Amino acid sequence: MTTEKLKRNFPLTEQTLLLSAIAFLLLALYAPVLVHWYDGWLNKSISIEHEYFSHGLIGIPFAAYIAWTKRHRWQQLANRSHLLGGILIGLGGIFYLSGLPHFVNLSFPAILSGICLWLKGIPGFRLMGFPLLLVFLATPTDVPYLIEPYALPLQSFIANIAGFILSSLGMDVTVEQIYLFVGGRVVEVAPHCAGLKMLFTSLYVSLMLLYWSGAIASRRKTSLLLGGAALISVTANIIRNTLLTYFHGTGNAALFDWLHESWGGDLYSAGMLGLIVVLLNVIDREDEEWDDEAEADKLESEQS
Repeated sequence: MTTEKLKRNFPLTEQTLLLSAIAFLLLALYAPVLVHWYDGWLNKSISIEHEYFSHGLIGIPFAAYIAWTKRHRWQQLANRSHLLGGILIGLGGIFYLSGLPHFVNLSFPAILSGICLWLKGIPGFRLMGFPLLLVFLATPTDVPYLIEPYALPLQSFIANIAGFILSSLGMDVTVEQIYLFVGGRVVEVAPHCAGLKMLFTSLYVSLMLLYWSGAIASRRKTSLLLGGAALISVTANIIRNTLLTYFHGTGNAALFDWLHESWGGDLYSAGMLGLIVVLLNVIDREDEEWDDEAEADKLESEQS
């Protein structure tokens, strides 16, 4: 799949000019798209499903930062082209020219990946693999529409747990599938309220933390943090839906709106993400203690 026909040893100045031209072209093509994404995420002026990707607010700049820190290693790679790079660039161009929002969005990671493969081949793609992954996972797509029908078990689980908690507190609560009836009022645990957005954000931020701390090199740390982040997200959403049901059932509209649609929800999400940072610190500390114990056992066995 690899061809050496277009292999060149560009002087640094020519290579810099080429990369600058590509950067300006990408900026001209995708600046309006990125502005649309950020405006929608910040002002919540896009669909709920596209809000699922609001982690791109920090993820895309972080991806750009990682790519920038790897620029010297990029320049040291041999110039070689991979056929898949041309295919992805062509496919991305077709997607962009289609004018369909979903395909225009997907063209962004497709063209970025294609450029890496076309300029530096597989080594370049591997070097930029993580920032490309961050961009892809932050690109608004129709995936939430496809996932939502399968979220019913999670919605039902959260509704039943929230109903159990409120019943234990003495409230008259009736649970029917994903609906909670309290004081003549009904609360629906919709897919968005079931925490799919928070789950996506939790896992995405966990990946960023793993990379930043270097823990991503450890399968054990990666598995523990991603699993713990998912558990924290589900637990946090059970508590959140319990509070929302309580506020709505008792007629406390101000607190309901504050937690559901105002900055209270953002504050709650920030607190949840803070717990993930704490979890990573705990995992790191336990891992260090594990290494110390293993080293002590090794020394003891050698002395004996």
